[in-house]
Amino acid sequence: MKVRKGLPGGQYKPLGNRDIKKIHETSLRVFAEVGVQVSFPAARDLFRCAGAEVNETSGIVKVPQGLVEELIHKAPSIIHLCGRAENGELDCEIGGNKVYLGTGGTALNVQDPASRDSRRATLEDVVNMARVVDALDNIHFYMLNVYPNDLPVEDVDVNRFGAALNRTRKHVMGGVYTMKGVRSVIKMAEIIAGSPQKLRKRPFISMVTCPISPFKLDESYAQLTMEAARNRIPVVVPAEPLCGATAPITLAGNLVVQNVDTLAGVMLAQLTSPGTPTLYGCISSITDLRDMKYLSGAVEMGLMNAAAAQMAQFYLLPCYATAGMSDSKVSDAQAGYESAITSLMVALAGGNFIHDAAGFLEFCMTASYDKLVIDNEIIGMVMRAVEGIQVNDETLAFDLIKKTGPGGHFVSARHTRRHMRSEQYIPQLSNREERAKWQAAGANDARARAAQRVKEILDQPGQPTIPSNIRERIKTEIPGLHSFVME
Repeated sequence: MKVRKGLPGGQYKPLGNRDIKKIHETSLRVFAEVGVQVSFPAARDLFRCAGAEVNETSGIVKVPQGLVEELIHKAPSIIHLCGRAENGELDCEIGGNKVYLGTGGTALNVQDPASRDSRRATLEDVVNMARVVDALDNIHFYMLNVYPNDLPVEDVDVNRFGAALNRTRKHVMGGVYTMKGVRSVIKMAEIIAGSPQKLRKRPFISMVTCPISPFKLDESYAQLTMEAARNRIPVVVPAEPLCGATAPITLAGNLVVQNVDTLAGVMLAQLTSPGTPTLYGCISSITDLRDMKYLSGAVEMGLMNAAAAQMAQFYLLPCYATAGMSDSKVSDAQAGYESAITSLMVALAGGNFIHDAAGFLEFCMTASYDKLVIDNEIIGMVMRAVEGIQVNDETLAFDLIKKTGPGGHFVSARHTRRHMRSEQYIPQLSNREERAKWQAAGANDARARAAQRVKEILDQPGQPTIPSNIRERIKTEIPGLHSFVME
């Protein structure tokens, strides 16, 4: 099967050039006239020393236009989020308009295969989700997608990353919660890589820290951002302003808030360690105005994240965007159309690292095993759309058309055999059989077939991806790690 990844998007542009400029200019006015509340004193000191205006009483930091642009330009335009395949086939080159899609985080609940109910997620689910993701070729990376409710918070970081790294060779990104956890995760990754230098050269982990919309870098996440930056670990500080709640009801107003929020995180990372690989991040969505709850399957989420991809391209920053979720409670038709439309929009806009695109239901509260498989199919189709139509002498096939002539056929042509597997997306889940054959095979719908695929994956013996001697060393040197994570 042909795996499509890193293809150039950018065909879809919800913003015109004038729109991008106006969002940028309005964002600069917010930085200069409104400011960002920075709750961590050490972070405020960095802004002050760089030339920002700091009010120690309120914690408000106002940043002049020139400093905003100077700090943004210190961030690399392209970063490599690596996998652990020797030939580099699992690497993701993030930047420009290259497109990758994968899981996201962090759901508190899990929906088991073929189930309609949900339960609290556990550490075992992190292991099993990683195993399923590793087996699904169209999912390009594993962003830690569930929160292990069976662990104390101080042990969450190291066990989530450890469980993932030992069950998939794909790049692992995750939100982080404690300074101890961040340091333990980095040390563990350095042991796996072979040295701190090898990890920095080929980072197979990255981290997520979050500001509070609108315009607040709280003490905890500012510290975590700075710790990741000091260690040159790729980091994203994504903003999640919600229309009508933590941002204006208008999509344009939301884009201003999210732009300021994530650029503040980019600037903090660059102030901490210039050149730190940092992603421009967007998780913007809307609220249900009937009860003010967060919505994850709205078409407006797709619009805003597609627009965020354009803003990141304007700043020459790698982009972390959101798509592919659903507000449905099960993997039904609603889940399919909500997930497909937002993934397609953001991918065609050239979002680089599109997270949440596999497995999420119920306002991002539930990670579904079945939906991982279904979304793997959706992502394959989305990437075929991103690839577009290749037009050259070979694909135009004039000589073959002329040779075949009126009334002829192309079934037995070498040209057909040469291109049949690369030109068309070959589905792994969709059923294209005639009704009689479909009925004879059990008349299963897509959700039932997805559940069966999950069962096939998890029925296989789990294979660790970390060598046994390294696992033993990690068990000895990394505190708080559950032993079964490194089995």
